[in-house]
Amino acid sequence: MNIDLFIAYLQHKFKDDLFTLGLYQCVLSFLVACFVSVVAIPVIIKISELKSLMEKPGERRAHSTPTPTFGGIAIFAGLLISYFLWPNIDQTEIYRTNLSIAGMTILFFIGIKDDLVGIDPAKKIMFQVLAAMILIFFGDLRIDYLYGIMGFHHVAEIVGILLTCFIFIALTNAINLIDGIDGLAGGIATIASGTFGGWFLMTNHFSMACLAFTLAGALLGFLRFNFSKTSKIFMGNTGSLIIGFMLAFFAVRFVSLNASYRYEPTAFFNAPILAIVVLIIPIFDTLRVFLVRILAGRSPFSADRNHMHHILLDNGLSHIGATAVLCGVSLFNTILFLLLHRNISNTFSLVIIAGLFGIYMLVSFGLKMRVKYITTHPRRRRAVLRRELQSGITGKRIIDYL
Repeated sequence: MNIDLFIAYLQHKFKDDLFTLGLYQCVLSFLVACFVSVVAIPVIIKISELKSLMEKPGERRAHSTPTPTFGGIAIFAGLLISYFLWPNIDQTEIYRTNLSIAGMTILFFIGIKDDLVGIDPAKKIMFQVLAAMILIFFGDLRIDYLYGIMGFHHVAEIVGILLTCFIFIALTNAINLIDGIDGLAGGIATIASGTFGGWFLMTNHFSMACLAFTLAGALLGFLRFNFSKTSKIFMGNTGSLIIGFMLAFFAVRFVSLNASYRYEPTAFFNAPILAIVVLIIPIFDTLRVFLVRILAGRSPFSADRNHMHHILLDNGLSHIGATAVLCGVSLFNTILFLLLHRNISNTFSLVIIAGLFGIYMLVSFGLKMRVKYITTHPRRRRAVLRRELQSGITGKRIIDYL
């Protein structure tokens, strides 16, 4: 990325009245969504306490006191209220963004049911497919160009439909899987939605930009309580499902728009790689956990404490520390890629990502071995147990080793 050219481009954009109006709308949407989320969450916490709708501590839980799990309601409310407040200045995307709200609403109610009474995983996947198909068929949203990765360019329509549906299911569940400690899913989603929203804004796709910044604002308001000591709340499956769905929508639209405008100076010729890099933590963690479970002869959907955030906690990091490490890695990789991407082909970029995944596997293995060493040496084990007890977490954890 040429910084001087980028600054000159920004100066030119600020002279455009339509862009300035879109920027103001995005900023106001961000602030209103944040405000709605902050105002709604205390009410949700109070109702959850009165009705005993709390998640109790357990062996796989990282909290020590009963905690409300309906933060997703506030995120949903903040997104809806803020997005529909303003007259839309981008008629080309308005129908598609409205369809995304329809799909998100389906997953919102599925998440509510899952948080209250649980839901069969197969049914959850079925409704995720339904939400994705609304956008794919009614919104004509699909991946139909692969940018020359491994020699592939245009793909058949049926392949594009299946690939797009897979991306929606994979990313929706990836966000759900990393939602295990304070701030992680919300922090990663805030970075990703801000990144996609920035590109949509710079390319005059104001409906998409407004939706992305609205999500970022609602998440920021949620994070204020997710990190709180006295008014803590979790996003629950309600939040993780709608966030994952919206991030999948942003990622697919980002890739498809760059394919449509690939000869424009603002287009990324390696948009699929950038989308992967922006969401690298949930993608890597899901791949790693599934691979480890399969190699161990277990179902990839079986529950354990084998996620990277669990490993970091077992190595002595706090929730804030583990979240800061993983969000920092995500942000660092995104910035580094934006600075270097023009000198690397898409195929070679994919090879680099595969290499980074190998490093991710090695680091996780090393950290797991460190936990094993600590827990098998009495003096170190006593120090670990003392620290866990002081933080309100029992020492009766079952740690799975590679």
